[in-house]
Amino acid sequence: MSNWAIEPSLVFSSSPVVPVMVIDKVEDALPMAQALSEGGIKVFEITLRTDAALDAIRTISNTMPDAMVGAGTVINEAQYDAAVAAGARFVISPGITTGLLEHARQGTAPLIPGCATPSEVMTALAHGYDHLKFFPAEVNGGVKALKAISAPLPQIRFCPTGGISPVNMNDYLALACVATIGGSWMLPADLIKAGDWSSITQLSAEAVAMAKGLQTA
Repeated sequence: MSNWAIEPSLVFSSSPVVPVMVIDKVEDALPMAQALSEGGIKVFEITLRTDAALDAIRTISNTMPDAMVGAGTVINEAQYDAAVAAGARFVISPGITTGLLEHARQGTAPLIPGCATPSEVMTALAHGYDHLKFFPAEVNGGVKALKAISAPLPQIRFCPTGGISPVNMNDYLALACVATIGGSWMLPADLIKAGDWSSITQLSAEAVAMAKGLQTA
């Protein structure tokens, strides 16, 4: 048993697409999140790659309480705690360490560890984790690799991330082990820099429509 306020299955089921948000300026956080939301995306993975990340999580969490705000690129226990304190409802890591796995089991926000090999998946499963991030997806063999890895581990659900785009997203979503996909193609750096939030809304809506169409096909 864990102390998690929500289950990772809820994170995966809340959106067919999880945007990977790299926020350089705090003032971009809210309009970016609102643009994604207007396009139908309500789950946000804000990566801890920038100095603005924790403030961005706090701003979006306080202003958009109905959104599922999470933290990405969390690589240690201190970052997990800081993200949760800022308001993250879930936490995503690019990989796994036993320390982080054990620490997050005692925390209030579910951790979605990153895995790329059967041994890493088994390590996560042994610690009670069955919702994982397959990362980086494309350079680790893509759809064929994930299909092969999941065959002997049918209880695991994945969010493949890394190299996902409209070109290959349907191939991933067609896999039974895939519950949602992560990507950043709906957040081009030039549109963010220009503050062209309406175009981001359009790209988000197109992504959701494509993903939902595949999931109901």
